[in-house]
Amino acid sequence: MASGDGLRVIIVGAGIGGLSCAIACRQANPPLHVTVLERAPDILTIGAGIHIPPNACRILTNLGLLDKLSAAGGYEIEDFTLRRYEDGKVLAEKPLKGRMEKEYHAKWISIHRGDYQNVLLDAAVDAGADVITNAEVTGVVESTEGPQTAILKDGRRFEADVVIGADGLWSHMRETILQRPFSPKETGDLAYRGTFTREQLLALNNERINKLVDQTNVQVWMGPNRHAVFYPLRNHTEYNLVLIVADDLPEGVRTSPGTVEELAANFVGWDPMLSDIITCLKTSLKWKLLHFESLDQWTRGTMALLGDASHPTLPYQGQGAAMAVEDGAILGALFSKWQALPTTPSLTRSDKNKQLASLLTFYQELRQQRTKTNVAGAVGTRHYYHLVDGPEQEERDRFLAALMKTDWQGPCPFNWADAEYQRSLLGFDVCDDAEARFKVWAATI
Repeated sequence: MASGDGLRVIIVGAGIGGLSCAIACRQANPPLHVTVLERAPDILTIGAGIHIPPNACRILTNLGLLDKLSAAGGYEIEDFTLRRYEDGKVLAEKPLKGRMEKEYHAKWISIHRGDYQNVLLDAAVDAGADVITNAEVTGVVESTEGPQTAILKDGRRFEADVVIGADGLWSHMRETILQRPFSPKETGDLAYRGTFTREQLLALNNERINKLVDQTNVQVWMGPNRHAVFYPLRNHTEYNLVLIVADDLPEGVRTSPGTVEELAANFVGWDPMLSDIITCLKTSLKWKLLHFESLDQWTRGTMALLGDASHPTLPYQGQGAAMAVEDGAILGALFSKWQALPTTPSLTRSDKNKQLASLLTFYQELRQQRTKTNVAGAVGTRHYYHLVDGPEQEERDRFLAALMKTDWQGPCPFNWADAEYQRSLLGFDVCDDAEARFKVWAATI
C-alpha cells in the first residue's frame, strides 16, 4: 500500500491521463494514497506516435519526467510543415524547436505512445502508487457519511475518499456519474495508422523520401476532405503515418480491417512521394473517429472524470492526451492545497465529503471552457486541413505565406496559424491559474 497520510484516491484507468494524475497525487504534500485500477490484464504499451505539446510538456517537466521522456526516445520537433496535396509543395513551415520554449516556456516533443505510457507507468509506481491490473470497475457505492467504494467485476472492493474516472472514450465511470448511457458521436472521419522502419523507406530508393527521413519535422499533406501526417519516432529508426479519410464504415462499427489498395485509392492524384510511402504498409486497419462536443456534468459527489472520459476530441491539434495531462495535474494540485487548509484535519466525515464534492465541482469549472475550446478548435482545424480547391483554400494559403514572414505573430482564420489562439492553447499555465483561483474557492467554504 502506498505510504503517506493524505487523501485516498482511486483512479479508474491507467492511460496517459490516469497515470499523470497518479503521479501528481503522489507528489502532493503529504502524498495521497493512490490506487489505479486498470481493467486490462496487462498494461500493453501499444500505439504509434503521439505529440506532447508545450502545455503538457511544461507539466511533465515540473513532475520531473522530461529527462525520462527524452531517454525513452522523445525528441524535440524542429518544424511543422504543411504541404499541398497534389505535389507536396510546402505551403508553410512553422519553426517549433527553440521558438516553443521562447514563446510558451516548454518544448514540443514527439514520442511513441507506448514509450510515453511506459515512462508514466514506471514513474507512478516509483512514486508509490498501487497499480492493479485485471481490475474492471463495474460500479461505485456512494456515501455522504463514509468513504466511496469501487466495486470490481470479480467482487473485490476498494475504498477511497475520491474516485476519478480516467477510463477513456468508452468510459463506464461517465455513465456512473451521469446515471445514464452517454456514448460518443461519430464525426464522419476515420483514420488509418501505420509505422515503418527506416530501412523500409530507404528501400524505396526515392530521393525525396531519402531527404525526408532525416528531417525532424511533422509533415502534413492537406487536401480535399482528407489529410496525411508523417513524422519520425525512436531516433529516426521508425516513422509514423496517419491518414484521415471520410468514414465509410456502417454506423456503430468502430474498427474494421481494410486493404492497402483501398487505402491507396483514397490518395490517387496526391503527391507521388506520399503514394510511395503508403506502399510500405502491409496491412491496414480503419479506426472510426469519435468525440462529443460538450459534457456539462463531470462530477457527482466525490467522483469526477478526466481526459477522454469527459472531453474526447478529434486528434487534429495534438491535444487529446495533453488535456488529460492537464486534468490530472490540476487534480493533484487541488487535492494538495485542500489538505493544507488549516480546517481540513478537524472536519467530520460528512463535512469532508461536502468539501471534496465542492472541490471537484470547482475542478470542473476550471476545465470545462478550455476543453470545450480545444474540442471546437480541433473541428476547426479539420475544416482548414480538408478544404477543397477554391477561394477559401486560396485565402488560407495566402494567410500562411504572409504569416511566415511575420514569425507567426499575426491573426489568421485558421487557428493553427493564429498567434493569439496558439498562445492561449500552448502558453497558458493551467496549474498557476488553478492555484490562484483556488484561493478564491477556499474563501467560500
